[in-house]
Amino acid sequence: MTREKIGFIGLGLMGHGMAKNLVEKGWPLTVLAHRNREPVEDLIGRGAQEARTARELALQSEIVVLCVTGSPQVETVIAGSDGLAAAGRPLLIIDCSTSDPSVTTRLAAELAPKGITLIDAPLGRTPKDAWEGALDVMIGGEPAVVARARPVLEAFARRIIPTGPTGTGHTMKLLNNFLSMGYAALYSEALMLGAKTGLTPQVFDSVIRGGRMDCGFYQTFFQYVLKRDRDAHKFALRNGLKDVTYLASLANASGVANPLGAAVRNSFALAVGSGHGEDYVPMLSDIVARLNGVLLTGSPPAQPEAAPASPPWARDLAPVRPLTWRAGPRRPRSRSIASSPSCHRTCAGASGWAGSRRRSSPRRTLFRTRS
Repeated sequence: MTREKIGFIGLGLMGHGMAKNLVEKGWPLTVLAHRNREPVEDLIGRGAQEARTARELALQSEIVVLCVTGSPQVETVIAGSDGLAAAGRPLLIIDCSTSDPSVTTRLAAELAPKGITLIDAPLGRTPKDAWEGALDVMIGGEPAVVARARPVLEAFARRIIPTGPTGTGHTMKLLNNFLSMGYAALYSEALMLGAKTGLTPQVFDSVIRGGRMDCGFYQTFFQYVLKRDRDAHKFALRNGLKDVTYLASLANASGVANPLGAAVRNSFALAVGSGHGEDYVPMLSDIVARLNGVLLTGSPPAQPEAAPASPPWARDLAPVRPLTWRAGPRRPRSRSIASSPSCHRTCAGASGWAGSRRRSSPRRTLFRTRS
């Protein structure tokens, strides 16, 4: 059987393993470098070709797999004079990125008149699973197009789950990552509370592991917590924040409340905003613990800094007396036009509320004094 020519853009933590499986399983492969030459050189050594631009890659391909960060990067590689669409030839683009579903459906509609079909096939599991060809794929697209893409996906995926038309794969991926990033935020706060009250991560794990709350995500998370294995779950906090931000946009566009999603996003925004965007998701546990004055590794937490001593010039100042308040005498009320009987008669007659006029309560004026 003649295999279609594959182009691959996005040779990061996930993409390198995916492309490795494609070329090793006999697919003609052309790749596009970004910043890191190491995966490109590795794939060339395995038999892949390299393109200099996305347009050149499209000219050498029939199917293009994208595994980039998100929707802005997807639009960048498709549009422009050196983008995929500039090749001016029919293509099937499989977007394995975690993208905004609304952008995915818009791009699919814009590309269709040009003979380019875009479907979404985001990924589940880890870079280790990508290297082993054992990923999960959620795929959105017309059944005939999904059938065409399936043999390509099977090179690096163990499970392929159709979700519906284009855009539903990315929607499902956001829900999947809402759960996983939610687990990360929950684990981190639970571990911090345990450490605050004298329960170690080891005790916590001895209760959860093997019980109903255990799962694959928990195990990779705690491989870092307990064994300090940085590579247990190589997914950057900045990408987690990006995904839960897409979820917030989805909820907003759907007109629904998403309070738990907002809480999870705040945990990730705090971590990224404090300079930890390149750290991996399990490291959120350390960040939350440190922000609350504890550590999860058994070392004593850093003590808060003592309040600075008063400067010499402040010691010579007399203490400021506190302000007190007392009620002052009632001020006489001035007679205004609005309070005149003629005005009330006129207004009451026009509005019909003459009998409901109430007497105003007396005012009290407060004067500020020093005791």
